[in-house]
Amino acid sequence: MSADAPDNAAQMASPSYRLAALDEDFLLGDSMRGVRFLMEYAKAEEALRAWGVRSTIVVFGSARIGENGDGEHGRWYAEARAFGRLASERGGALHGPDGQPRDNVIATGGGPGIMGAANRGAADIGAPSIGFNITLPHEQEPNPWSTPELTFRFHYFAMRKMHLAMRANALVVFPGGFGTFDELFEILTLRQTDKAPRIPIVLFDEGYWRSVIDFDVLVGHGMIRAADLELFSFAEDAEGVWAALLAGGLKPGCNIE
Repeated sequence: MSADAPDNAAQMASPSYRLAALDEDFLLGDSMRGVRFLMEYAKAEEALRAWGVRSTIVVFGSARIGENGDGEHGRWYAEARAFGRLASERGGALHGPDGQPRDNVIATGGGPGIMGAANRGAADIGAPSIGFNITLPHEQEPNPWSTPELTFRFHYFAMRKMHLAMRANALVVFPGGFGTFDELFEILTLRQTDKAPRIPIVLFDEGYWRSVIDFDVLVGHGMIRAADLELFSFAEDAEGVWAALLAGGLKPGCNIE
């Protein structure tokens, strides 16, 4: 470059000159939405593979249920914690240090309430568990019991749901509200349409579920088939959930087909 040439400060400072991988404005732009979606898949996938997580037991339930909650809330919390512990003990989550895959690892939405209780149960016996957290308009933080290296934060609900479903050997759904319904019916629809493997689905506390959803009315109106009610079963305590999962085909220490 000749001595009298203008300097190139403007070129060096231009956003177009940034390395694409380091250009936050570019990466967060509309055109890169597909790339961001792929990144959310790949980041969690890489970590789960590194930990040898081959299959999971997904636990859904309300974030509003506390350990010392009124009425049934305290019992629901205690049973979710108990289930997280016994499923981790018996399912195969403690495998892995010698290269053996981990199966039936507890996976939750990563938040408080029932999700925290299930992660806490796994932590009680030193088993890993997964938290698939998501960014929401109101502050949302991971509960303190999911394994730190297996605690993820998503922007896209769709990718979060994909990770929750893709390794699931079983689904256990405790009482909850809109979010729990959304996740439950997502998996039921995948099962009904054979877009997901034949995994057992257990709803905790039959009285609650029958009081908020009249499944028989859906059948009566022809909205679902009577046979669709066989996609799920009910249980009333942690041991009952485990027994129902085994009856539904769950194999401890075994991968999904």
